[in-house]
Amino acid sequence: MALLVRVLRNQISISQWVPGCSRLLLASRTQGQQGRTLSGTFQMSQALACGGSVQIPGVDIELRRKYHTTSKLSSTKDSPQPVEEKVGAFTKIIEAMGFTGPLKYSKWKIKIAALRMYTSCVEKTDFEEFFLRCQMPDTFNSWFLITLLHVWMCLVRMKQEGRSGKYMCRIIVHFMWEDVEQRGRIMGVNPYILKKNMMLMTNNFYAAILGYDEGILSDDRGLAAALWRTFFNQKCEDPRQLELLVEYVRKQIQYLDSMNGEDLLLTGEVSWRPLVEKNPQSILKPHSPTYNDEGL
Repeated sequence: MALLVRVLRNQISISQWVPGCSRLLLASRTQGQQGRTLSGTFQMSQALACGGSVQIPGVDIELRRKYHTTSKLSSTKDSPQPVEEKVGAFTKIIEAMGFTGPLKYSKWKIKIAALRMYTSCVEKTDFEEFFLRCQMPDTFNSWFLITLLHVWMCLVRMKQEGRSGKYMCRIIVHFMWEDVEQRGRIMGVNPYILKKNMMLMTNNFYAAILGYDEGILSDDRGLAAALWRTFFNQKCEDPRQLELLVEYVRKQIQYLDSMNGEDLLLTGEVSWRPLVEKNPQSILKPHSPTYNDEGL
């Protein structure tokens, strides 16, 4: 009888929690192996424990870890983000009232740079290529959709430049609406209809900005969905057109991120990559523009 009790005691399985990486592991062993197992467990190298399964006399621990990998999007800047500017109490008060406080650079310099940046959106963009490859009609609405997309990419870039960049974004949008209204008058649109259409385009503009922002922070499917809803007005039936435009936005955002922020604030000079690259290796960091003390 005594011999049977001794055998049963040796068969009893005792659970012991041992540390492994960022969690506790459950190791099972028999009582007769208790001292030897604990000694081997705590001498186990943490690097080996994080790698997979580790065999220790008396202990069979199999550690399975799931690694979460995310693909880095080209829409984010590789360089460190600028530190938020420290402003005084007076500046906070006047900005809370809707006014703009003192900035790092002269406001009129930023306004000139904003005008140049918006001008680059309408003069340096190949609208004919967009009409052809995206099968868009040559209309005022198509022009506005293409311009809106390039203005949005400029806003994404300049918002990274602190308070001066955000001020420049407001000026760019202001120049855009002035240009849209002026073009409508030149086309002979009735003032009442023009005002009504301007209100509709304003709503579409802010809806498009929100959609594009969500898309650029998402994967390619999210960005393609935003472009399909806004740029193509839910009428794109060729997935190759969506693929082309997603690639264009990604590479253009990356290209703008490679430009120096101070140069953009003082000159506003922006160049656009072609919709279809003849040589993909030609996407290089652009040369810094030259400017004088007046920012001209």
